[in-house]
Amino acid sequence: MTLTLLASSKTASQTIGGRSGHLIFLMRFILLFLIVLMTVPTALADEDATAIPANIKKIFPSATRVSAEHNDIPVTPVYQLQKLLGYAFESRNFASFMGFTGKPINMLIGLDEKGRFVDVIVLNHAEPIFIHGLGEQPMFDFIAQYKGRSVKERIVVGGNRVAGSDATYFDGVTKATVSVLVINDTIISSALKVARSKLDGFVALSNKIVNEDYFEALNFDELVERGYVIEHKILAEELSPLASEMQQAGNPFITDDGVFSHHYYMFLNIPVIGRNILGEEEYQRLLESLAPGEVALGVLHQEGFSFISEEFIAQTNPENLRVKQGDFPLPARDVDFYSFYPPSFAVEMPDYIDVKVLRLKSQSGLDLSQTVTFSIALPYSPNFSARDEHLFVKQKSLSENLFIENPASKVAKPIPLWQRIWESKIPEISIISLYLLLLTYFFIFQKRYVKYTKAVHYIRWGSLVFILFYIGFYAQGQLSVVNIYTLFLAIWEGFKVQVFLLDPVIFILWVFVFVTLFLFGRGLFCGWLCPFGALQEIMGALAEKLRIKQIKINPKHHKLGLKVKYVILAVIVCSSFFSFTLAEKLSELEPFKTSITLVFVRYWPFVAYAVILLLLSLKIHKFYCRYLCSLGAGLAILGRYPLFKLLRRRDECGNPCHLCKQKKCGIDAINQNGSIDYSECIQCLECVVTFDNPDLCKIDKYKKKSIPTRVHTIHPVINK
Repeated sequence: MTLTLLASSKTASQTIGGRSGHLIFLMRFILLFLIVLMTVPTALADEDATAIPANIKKIFPSATRVSAEHNDIPVTPVYQLQKLLGYAFESRNFASFMGFTGKPINMLIGLDEKGRFVDVIVLNHAEPIFIHGLGEQPMFDFIAQYKGRSVKERIVVGGNRVAGSDATYFDGVTKATVSVLVINDTIISSALKVARSKLDGFVALSNKIVNEDYFEALNFDELVERGYVIEHKILAEELSPLASEMQQAGNPFITDDGVFSHHYYMFLNIPVIGRNILGEEEYQRLLESLAPGEVALGVLHQEGFSFISEEFIAQTNPENLRVKQGDFPLPARDVDFYSFYPPSFAVEMPDYIDVKVLRLKSQSGLDLSQTVTFSIALPYSPNFSARDEHLFVKQKSLSENLFIENPASKVAKPIPLWQRIWESKIPEISIISLYLLLLTYFFIFQKRYVKYTKAVHYIRWGSLVFILFYIGFYAQGQLSVVNIYTLFLAIWEGFKVQVFLLDPVIFILWVFVFVTLFLFGRGLFCGWLCPFGALQEIMGALAEKLRIKQIKINPKHHKLGLKVKYVILAVIVCSSFFSFTLAEKLSELEPFKTSITLVFVRYWPFVAYAVILLLLSLKIHKFYCRYLCSLGAGLAILGRYPLFKLLRRRDECGNPCHLCKQKKCGIDAINQNGSIDYSECIQCLECVVTFDNPDLCKIDKYKKKSIPTRVHTIHPVINK
């Protein structure tokens, strides 16, 4: 098509005369130019291109192509034509911090070539608070704060802005502290791994710095002997294994001593090296020519093949020298230090042909305390049209006494996320632990106190208020059936205690509940630790004050109703092994999240459901706890046969007395024969208080009274 247009244009210019002919020719030329302009970049862009996935396009909207995923680490380079925009990668390939349910949060992260976050997209997660609680928007708002920020920044989530002026503060999400901290650790950790592997300036640095105070007068030979100056001598015999073409290229440089190339490398910004070689005045002049963080590399060519060619131009990169650290090339550019000042040295130097001072920029990430690789590159042509080069490598680490520990960069071993959370919640942990100790003491020694009826009632109601408002609303210590199937899944897939340590309040409560289940039964949790249970009991007290008549469930229907919660528990636990999402949805039969975690601030169907359950508890004491609570069912199974049965009974309980069963036990956990059903009992202690109070217990009343008898008069029968 291009040839046809050219031919047409040429014909037009020859046959059509005048202004119109020139105009047609100009138009065709412009058309040809536009076609070439559009075709060439597109052809270049299509080279090694693949279809751009939708999520990557969302992060990099100006992208025109992506390359194949790298072999060394799973990152996808993203380009706009030939320009590298950055890298896209999934966090799951670099970080595995477990969320609240034991599942990692996987995100697609876009990082530009300077280490800035282009954008972050959540691919999947299983955080309950964002699935059926607050919704996902608060999570998206939190993640949006990373856009445009650098992975080099020290990001602090939440807090009172006391972490230092150099910190970048992000707003957290109320009631989702654990989840956002996991998200932050996941994003930063995975991005750092990619940056250190793919971006300039992100070499994993040590915590050592140059000792600026160390100096002793040394001559050049002593500097070489101590390893402060690095000698690189390449002998002619090293050329013998090479191809004949390379030998021919190298032969003109071989000296009479059998040396092919001889260089010295000197990091002149290190005081003991620079001040000895340059002298104080030249050393200070060198420092003034360097920007902060830059390193000055002096290269002295003594004999043979040189690190620069005859065509070398000042302030450019030496053609035949390569400097690397790890896998990162370090561009070294001539600073033209001797353009106006001839070389001047404070010590006697070996004879040399060339000497240059090169600048290594701070962005290169060079760490002088780690091994540096120098290479002299010998170019050669294996055939007429090809060009290659062979590297003669010298690896060297500077002497350790040139460096000291950097106090400013001394970073302690990273504190695990769970430990940081525990430290931030020391007040809540202390108060709740104290309550659990007092509760344990009270239960063990209850016999001493239950005879004081009013005192026990005060303790009971004070406990209910504390449970609801402090443990529930404030400390977010509402246990859930979610914790049970999360534990089962963790055991199934590989148990990691760190997952459960992410919420110290929940962890402490679960440890306490698990231990006391086998000692005293489920009652310590259901009656003294469950915030929603406390809320229902308060509703029951309100019903009593309002004189709302209670509905008594038929014993037959009551027994059937008790089985419902076990069915719900079985369905939820079994479904969790097949579909975690389904299990999450089924767990919404618990009103805990709506009423306690979110304090009724939620989508109206969830609120309506929780309110209906509470209204039912006005008519049927603790309706949800008795018939629907899958968590209570799980605890009842484990605590069915407690080691210590502290609730005392009398022989007369159940036969003939049924006072506690009919009037005192709102949960209906006393059997017909007067024994306690520990799988249903919440151990509110009402029966024990009645037992030890002679003014309440009918048995003691009856013992004090004589039983009245009727006197029958017998009349004789007279037979007539």
